[in-house]
Amino acid sequence: MKIAVIGQSLFGQEVYCHLREEGHEVVGVFTAPDKDGKADPLGLKADEDGVPVFKFPRWRARGQALPNVVAAYQALGAELNVLPFCSQLIPTEIISAPRHGSIIYHPSLLPRHRGASAINWTLIHGDKKGGFTIFWADDGLDTGDLLLQKECEIFPDDTVSTLYSRFLFPEGIKGMVQAVKLIAEGRAPRLPQPEDGATYEGIQKKETAQINWEQPAEAIHNWIRGNDKVPGAWTEACGQKLTFFGSTLSTEGLVPEGETLPIPGAHRPGVVTEAGLILFGNDDRMLLVKNIQLEDGKMIPASQFFRGADSTGLELTEEDLVMAEAVRGAWKRILPNVLEVEDSTDFFKSGAASVDVVRLVEEVKELCDGLELENEDIYMATTFGDFIQLLVRKMRGDNMESKCVIDHVEKTVNKLTLRMPHQLFIGGAFVDAEGAKTYETINPTDGSVICQVSLAQVSDVDQAVAAAKDAFEHGLWGKISARDRGRLLYRLADLMEKHQEELATIEALDAGAVYTLALKTHVGMSVQTFRYFAGWCDKIQGATIPINQARPHRNLTVTRKEPIGVCGIVIPWNYPLMMLSWKTAACLAAGNTVVIKPAQVTPLTALKLAELTLKAGIPKGVINVLPGSGSVVGQRLSDHPDVRKIAFTGSTEVGKHIMKSCAVSNVKKVSLELGGKSPLIIFADCDLRKAVQMGMSSVFFNKGENCIAAGRLFVEDSIHDQFVQRVVEEVGKMKIGSPLNRDTTHGPQNHEAHLRKLVEYCQRGVKEGATLVCGGNQVPRPGFFFEPTVFTDVEDHMFIAQEESFGPVMIISRFANGDVDAVLSRANATEFGLASGVFTRDISKALYVSDKLEAGTVFVNTYNKTDVAAPFGGFKQSGFGKDLGEAALNEYLRVKTVTFEY
Repeated sequence: MKIAVIGQSLFGQEVYCHLREEGHEVVGVFTAPDKDGKADPLGLKADEDGVPVFKFPRWRARGQALPNVVAAYQALGAELNVLPFCSQLIPTEIISAPRHGSIIYHPSLLPRHRGASAINWTLIHGDKKGGFTIFWADDGLDTGDLLLQKECEIFPDDTVSTLYSRFLFPEGIKGMVQAVKLIAEGRAPRLPQPEDGATYEGIQKKETAQINWEQPAEAIHNWIRGNDKVPGAWTEACGQKLTFFGSTLSTEGLVPEGETLPIPGAHRPGVVTEAGLILFGNDDRMLLVKNIQLEDGKMIPASQFFRGADSTGLELTEEDLVMAEAVRGAWKRILPNVLEVEDSTDFFKSGAASVDVVRLVEEVKELCDGLELENEDIYMATTFGDFIQLLVRKMRGDNMESKCVIDHVEKTVNKLTLRMPHQLFIGGAFVDAEGAKTYETINPTDGSVICQVSLAQVSDVDQAVAAAKDAFEHGLWGKISARDRGRLLYRLADLMEKHQEELATIEALDAGAVYTLALKTHVGMSVQTFRYFAGWCDKIQGATIPINQARPHRNLTVTRKEPIGVCGIVIPWNYPLMMLSWKTAACLAAGNTVVIKPAQVTPLTALKLAELTLKAGIPKGVINVLPGSGSVVGQRLSDHPDVRKIAFTGSTEVGKHIMKSCAVSNVKKVSLELGGKSPLIIFADCDLRKAVQMGMSSVFFNKGENCIAAGRLFVEDSIHDQFVQRVVEEVGKMKIGSPLNRDTTHGPQNHEAHLRKLVEYCQRGVKEGATLVCGGNQVPRPGFFFEPTVFTDVEDHMFIAQEESFGPVMIISRFANGDVDAVLSRANATEFGLASGVFTRDISKALYVSDKLEAGTVFVNTYNKTDVAAPFGGFKQSGFGKDLGEAALNEYLRVKTVTFEY
């Protein structure tokens, strides 16, 4: 068909392009006159294509169509007028001229919300359903016959922008093209509009957008979001007109504590909190406003209202200045009428429109290494100078929105000045626990107090979960591309590597980890883990699946792998940073948000990592860290209805309790890495030197505080005595001392309670008749040091043969020469199945034994060799689910099946 397109903006441009792609001939485009010397996108595109473009400032005068306009239109010979977002009044002579008439797009479900502010009123009225209508134009106001309607759900926190971007824009374009197709095929309906339910509301203007406080919170919220971004709902307060943006009713866990903001006419004063401005309806329910526009036009975060503008600008580096000049060029291209872009040049006062906001966001992404901005950022920094400051802050990871005051504890240790956060980390800020409750974290090397750490309470868990949920459902984390998500995780890994000496020293201080081992494993593998999973972010894919065809139709089934939502991660004290990284990296790569509960006795590296996430630019609320007890924090995470997954490493007993809580609360997904009693079988045909070396490592690595430590060694009879002799010789060479000394090989146990359990464990072994070859006692020096210990003559019924020590205790049992099946039976006679090992030069024997061992990991002629790419997890009561490798991603994803018929 020959079509005349009458409209404007990106919407009009997209409809125009799609119609041409469908093979229709666009004979002319009628769009708005240039504004401030800038052509409308629809007109620009038509000009590029050589299609005639008309920019009439008006179509009629004194109620009569202008003859020259009508003549110009009639010369085109259009068969149909298509009006996408047309803002001008088109005379009847034009509307009815084509043989197919004219069709118009309207952003509501007519006859509801006739008029120009339809989207606003859809939200202001709190409609649960919205959508758009394409109707046949007549001489009334949106009263013509209906051709096509499509509806969508209105979400509680939708704004004009989100509703338009999510549905009205993309689906509206498709709808216009579909309507033209129906007309071309002669199948387009003409359904008279019913008068039942018809409404008409006037255009929203600033003077009519004042908030009426004599309403419930939901009505006030609807009024604010219905006027966001234009014209803006406002009120008088503090002697000026304040306009509110970014309203939400998602206030679970928020406490109205902060500086009060008296508002004339309001039921209660507002409260400025770290989360934003809390307002109250006359029903005493709360709503939260995130941004405020001051009377001078400056937009600020609501949480900053009483703090004033940040007058200290960042000093720009040479690299920053180069970037600023590139961005200045983008402003010049967008604002062609501005002769020179100065620091004081205001983007909007210089003629920029909403379409230019989108363009600037895209220009910045291209010029600044993929930096993601939200439209809101541009409204927050409208002058060029402020905008450059905002960009630099975001690129450095300390933008104003995420900037927070950190009350560090400083200590000079290991020739470094450690700066350690010690408060809870919730929603991108370090905060005190409810009631300012704290506890002491202890240095196991000498028993001294390192610092006071905030002790999370149930209400703190609720706030952290609410922050994580908001970040998942409404924040930038869910909007950025998977590749950009990976970029942020790479940046975090780089920062961890940059701070590796500090992190390793904190690990030595707080957990007793030997510094050199902490550098290589505790921190080194943590960095590797984040880098590995950062690479997975844009490679998480579904599948296409052939299914039975239902003739005459055909079917296509696809699967999507989607993030689960808010995940709770509960980690142990033996590898505080590494265990956190194993789970958190996979969780974030999959697109989830997380609340982390570090072990109460080792919280400091988790809190330092939280600080690094701010520098990396990871959006607030994505990662939250809550030091505290398992009975309070872990239990509330397991019970919380908004937490969709729990990942836990720890004891089998606690794991069972978590499983039960998760089932009762909301059937959460669970992965558990639990206790172990890993067998290591050493055959006489092994490389004995290597078997002794790796056998030592299998038990004494990280002072035995190792989930896959060989809990019991089975040594073939003919080499038993020689093996024990060599082990005892090697134990005598171990250097016990401060974990910060570079020659130390054996540091203190993690905490005093664990030390006491090790003493009792060894006493019970002696009492039951095992031979204590060496060790078994606390080292007589300050701190929580325990001697490397070796037991022999351990029989299967003994407590130490069945239970895990989780310490530097080697349990050795004999087995008869050549009796492979018997030793396998003894090795498998446990309810645990985390890891295992075998030493032999016989490849057939190695394969047979590895096949028969009931454990999630089998090491052959090595031990403790884990890698970020290799799945890790146990069998039986050692748990289920995997850390590391591609398999770990599945723990944090859900699979959705979508089937099409065509």
